[in-house]
Amino acid sequence: MFDNLSDRLSGVFKKLRGHGKLSDENIKDAMREVRMALLEADVNFKVVKDFIAIVHEKAVGREVLDSLSPGQQIVKVVHEQLIELFGGQTEGLNLGGRQPAVVMVVGLQGSGKTTSLGKLAALLKKQGRKPYLVPADVYRPAAIEQLKVLGEQVGVEVHPSESSQDPVAICRQAVEAAKLRGLNTVLIDTAGRLHVDEDLMGELVRIREGVTPNEILFVADAMTGQDAVTVADKFNQDLAISGVVLTKLEGDARGGAALSIKKVTNRPIKFVGVGEGMDALEVFHPDRMASRILGMGDVLSLIEKAEAVVDKKESARLAKKISKNAFTLEDFRNQIQQIKKMGSLEQIMGMIPGLNQMKQLKDMPKPDEKELVRVEVIIGSMTKEERNNHRLINNSRRQRIANGSGTSLQDVNKVLKSYGDMLKMMKKMRGKGMFGATGGAAVGGKKRRKLPKGMRR
Repeated sequence: MFDNLSDRLSGVFKKLRGHGKLSDENIKDAMREVRMALLEADVNFKVVKDFIAIVHEKAVGREVLDSLSPGQQIVKVVHEQLIELFGGQTEGLNLGGRQPAVVMVVGLQGSGKTTSLGKLAALLKKQGRKPYLVPADVYRPAAIEQLKVLGEQVGVEVHPSESSQDPVAICRQAVEAAKLRGLNTVLIDTAGRLHVDEDLMGELVRIREGVTPNEILFVADAMTGQDAVTVADKFNQDLAISGVVLTKLEGDARGGAALSIKKVTNRPIKFVGVGEGMDALEVFHPDRMASRILGMGDVLSLIEKAEAVVDKKESARLAKKISKNAFTLEDFRNQIQQIKKMGSLEQIMGMIPGLNQMKQLKDMPKPDEKELVRVEVIIGSMTKEERNNHRLINNSRRQRIANGSGTSLQDVNKVLKSYGDMLKMMKKMRGKGMFGATGGAAVGGKKRRKLPKGMRR
């Protein structure tokens, strides 16, 4: 989402780093370009005005002008202010106090409320909570059924709502039902409209008064830009929302909603939707998002994603196999499946510091997610013996694999070549002792001869 803004800001800071000493004049020029970059990103005009004023004031301070690397100091100032713009610190859900805790999700129709609620249920379940999904949208066709399907997908109980019931009564009954069932988090999906109207707000106010929720989360479609900010402000005035969920952050919108919504509503962004899967809802971290916009990467999120999908026992087993030159096509497929669980390749690359600023990578086409699927299908069309011993795959077998996977012989050859290149790289790494104690003890399958005691280092 923030690619264009990141590129513009990188260009501004590159010019600043070219100056040995900064003056008020070239700082003004830089701030003018930053201002244009933010406005082009569809950031609220008043937000941009305040942001530039604060950054300029700090940038002309003695600490920056007298520093050895003033350009880097300005990057630091912008980074700090971006963090403040996003809310300053990570805000979790307030689920304390009376049980069950109640979370009410509101927003316009089509913003992704129902799907986000399913994702939130999956996230809370992972954290050890016991969610209870409540369909309270009795107007939209199939809204109740949609939440039931999502509940089945994530393994969470769904309240048996009926479209003939009053939404306030549904919510009250659901809270009582959750108490009886020992479920500690009630997640309420409310009705939306195509636009804000009095009937919608009146019903939401009655639900709020009927169940007194711990949290009222406004769901905003990040692709709608400033419209999302305007609607969020209206919902906040009428309902006093406690936080925001931004959906479709993986899209190609300019990012203005994400950069404006906290400042306008004075309510934090708590979660962001980063994909279509039920695991594609993340806690929002202002500092990490600011770092990604400025091309500094997001190593912490990358580590967290890896830890969530990587089995430590499986990793140890794999390292042992690599050290013994026993990495198979089956292992290759397993690694692809783990990478897919971490998110899109573009997201993963965006978390690696400096990677999005490398010109040779910028000129390359975006990674093709379908390529991973194609590789997975091709390996899946092999027999178990072929996956465990690639030397069995002769020309006739290659053609059979291509036919079975619905791909071409060239595609199969390409996968086998990639696998062969990987084996060569692993062999070089083993030779350099890059697989720890196991790799050092066994290179090419032979144990190292121990040196006499006096000759050991």
